[in-house]
Amino acid sequence: MPCSAVTLSLATILSIIAVALLAIAFSTDNWLSYEVKRSNIQSYAAKYTDSQTLLDNLNNKYYFYTRTRGLFRICYPKERPPSSAVEIYLSPVETHCSNIDYFPINNEDKIVAPNDDSMARLHLARTCIALFILSFVAVFCAFWTGLSGCWKRSAGAITATAILMLCACLLAAGAMGLWHTVEFFEKEKVVGEEFYQQWSTVLRDNTRISYDWSYIVAWAGVASSLVAAILLSGAAVCLRSEREKEEQLNLQYLMPVYPQKQPPYPYGAGYPQPQIYPGPYYHGSQYGPYNY
Repeated sequence: MPCSAVTLSLATILSIIAVALLAIAFSTDNWLSYEVKRSNIQSYAAKYTDSQTLLDNLNNKYYFYTRTRGLFRICYPKERPPSSAVEIYLSPVETHCSNIDYFPINNEDKIVAPNDDSMARLHLARTCIALFILSFVAVFCAFWTGLSGCWKRSAGAITATAILMLCACLLAAGAMGLWHTVEFFEKEKVVGEEFYQQWSTVLRDNTRISYDWSYIVAWAGVASSLVAAILLSGAAVCLRSEREKEEQLNLQYLMPVYPQKQPPYPYGAGYPQPQIYPGPYYHGSQYGPYNY
């Protein structure tokens, strides 16, 4: 079996897997998991009479509830906050969720105005979504160039497909890098009371933050797209070498024909005209009146 067929088959399978993994990670809500031990916080608030504010936050603030967070939604697999605190709806996977607002409007209810760090975090989060969308656009273009290259067995089209898949990989990897930058801002910068840096000590001690399966699936999709791009470039090299071998094999069956430019007889300029007499030719004459 030609190496181009094997590498193209593997590259196609990995490309499909990469697109599926990135799409699943992009649309699901399990990038980060926040497990809040509400019972411990409630016990702490009951011990101290001056913890009424903490108790109110426990019942009214969404970040005091166990939740999972994705790129677009925050979902509550266990208890969910009251509708007065945050707008809750039922997601397509039958989970109660609330949307992440990427275009907040400054209301008069907000006491703290957004600072430079919070605006930087917001712009980085928007750019992360945009890079993911651009990676899907690159994969869509790679689908058509790859289809044309497989149909025509064109090494150039397969090379273009490899470049597009590499671009999709780099865009998705850049989006993941921005996502980690947003996470850093939320943990280390003052960007809002709902984020880790401005949590109370009690909430920090009773919350466990961990990466969830959507995050792992996203990195698996990035790795699959990189391997698919490498295999596609290898398939293009195989196609070129196979085409060169076919051309060399075809040349062996071609007989060279050279045009005859000289005349069949060497006459012309400098040569006498040939004298042609009808035969047969004999020395002397056997017939006639003269016999010597």
